[in-house]
Amino acid sequence: MMGSFHVEKKWQFPLIMISFVFIFFLATCFNMGLVSTIHSFNSILFFLPSRLAINQSAPVFVETKISSTAPAPTVLAIPRFAYLISGSKTDLDKLWRTLLALYHPLNHYIVHLDLESPLEVRLELASRIEKQPIFSEVGNVFMIQKANMVTYRGPTMISHTLHACAILLKRTKDWDWFINLSASDYPLVTQDDLLYTFSGVDRSLNFIEHTSHLGWKQEKRAMPLIIDPGLYRRNKSDVFWVGPKRTLPTAFKLFTGSAWMVLSRSFVEYVVWGWDNLPRTLLMYYTNFISSPEGYFQTVVCNEPELAKTVVNSDLHYISWDNPPKQHPHVLTINDTNKMIASKAAFARKFKHNDPVLDEIDKQLLHREKEQLFTPGGWCSGNPTCSKVGNIYKLTPGPGYLRLRFLVTRLTWMAKFGQKQCK
Repeated sequence: MMGSFHVEKKWQFPLIMISFVFIFFLATCFNMGLVSTIHSFNSILFFLPSRLAINQSAPVFVETKISSTAPAPTVLAIPRFAYLISGSKTDLDKLWRTLLALYHPLNHYIVHLDLESPLEVRLELASRIEKQPIFSEVGNVFMIQKANMVTYRGPTMISHTLHACAILLKRTKDWDWFINLSASDYPLVTQDDLLYTFSGVDRSLNFIEHTSHLGWKQEKRAMPLIIDPGLYRRNKSDVFWVGPKRTLPTAFKLFTGSAWMVLSRSFVEYVVWGWDNLPRTLLMYYTNFISSPEGYFQTVVCNEPELAKTVVNSDLHYISWDNPPKQHPHVLTINDTNKMIASKAAFARKFKHNDPVLDEIDKQLLHREKEQLFTPGGWCSGNPTCSKVGNIYKLTPGPGYLRLRFLVTRLTWMAKFGQKQCK
């Protein structure tokens, strides 16, 4: 009897300690800011095999019943995105196709064709928006009619992005993240997939690809001085260099990364309203910086300690670059389909107008047939499909949700522990 008593005491202490650690871990998960719902708590367990993962012979595009693995988010938990989709003189049809593929009644959309686009082209875009019955009914698609002159490598692209942000803040506060895209971008997941994934994500997080390791950019971009003619001319022309070169700043640290990002509304308010002087100071500095759209937002967010904690090091895009990267990435084709899917990204770029790969994405990833105007979603009603607005809070995520959930969960946990965050 005495020997049995001592054996029991030996395993009681480890059992108590294990129980304590488990309870502490569970409590921590719900107070970390990254996990706000039971749905998101399930999503962090992405390393557990799902039904789709168990059946290795199941095709990657086969629909799965997501509701069987995670509860539907409540109405209050569903986020809203505010999109800026930009194009130039030859991008009308490309922009229109991207807009229709991205559309969801919960979101807000600003579209812009720059001043290089002929007036009749811009009027055609305005006419299409006005005559589209769903857009007219919901009222969430807005065109910037006073077009901006935009030079991709110059600060006019930053001012254009800030212009769209200011319009969105003035029109409505009913959105959670701002996403900037071009007419050459295209979604790899449905909006239901995206909304469902972000239902459990901390609303303060900013998805901004960034690094402080400038490498070749230090000599080629940070030190030269440029002038963007788009600031003062009505005709588009490339930036030009002026001398002498400048030294690197000591008042702040430079960061660089992708020009495409997903910004929280709180960060957008900080940059646009500027109650701190840092956004204005950096805006003036980047006026003479080559390819400034790839550094301005990164440098702002990483030089403000509280905001730096909110950065997730990704632009949620699949982009194929040279090494070292050139000014523009590779144009994606149907040969890149498997790589795009494997990336688990929400968006990809860049594409040619009506390239066959877009039809493949529509069919296999967005489940959108050629005759369908919009990407199908839970909101769709009427005959033909999506000809009427049904329940806008009904989400029907598909396999794209599983891919994107895996990526976003991994990225947010890395950010939470400070990995690849403003370094």
